[in-house]
Amino acid sequence: MDISAIYYDGWKDLVRIALAAPVIYITIIAFIRLAGKRSTSQMNNFDWVVTVALGSIAGAGITSNSVTAFEALFAILILLGIQWALTFIIARMGGLEGLVKSSPRLLVYRGEYLEKNIRDERLTKSEVLAALRENGLTHVEAAEAVVLETDASFSVIARENASVSPEHLARSVRGVPDQS
Repeated sequence: MDISAIYYDGWKDLVRIALAAPVIYITIIAFIRLAGKRSTSQMNNFDWVVTVALGSIAGAGITSNSVTAFEALFAILILLGIQWALTFIIARMGGLEGLVKSSPRLLVYRGEYLEKNIRDERLTKSEVLAALRENGLTHVEAAEAVVLETDASFSVIARENASVSPEHLARSVRGVPDQS
């Protein structure tokens, strides 16, 4: 085995990569612009999987001898098309959303941790406290509600600003405690 081939085995592959990389890069940008802002927004699990797959396909199209740039771009186009179609259908038929996306989960309510919800989401109190600090609150008692959103971001509502009824929260968020 020629050890030098590990580092360099000729210009042919380098030229192919130099030609394929910019074409794939520019075309992915065009495809994502066509697919809409959702493709690059904060991601839920579904969007994350699509993004990882796009990166893998693009990498294969750029560096693999067995995948042509056209094949990679075609696969990317198909994947973005499936994502667009699925999100189009979900936007019009709300009942399907739960199959693809997780639901928001209440983590703090009226200044108290909802420990079961935090545990079910595999989070820690320190992560919830970090979200509070990012929103200018220094202790949990200052929060009316903290919600873990579908894209893994935190929504924080300060107690001084609002009183949120459990009925209102229960319409869009899981894990609201019974008020009986």
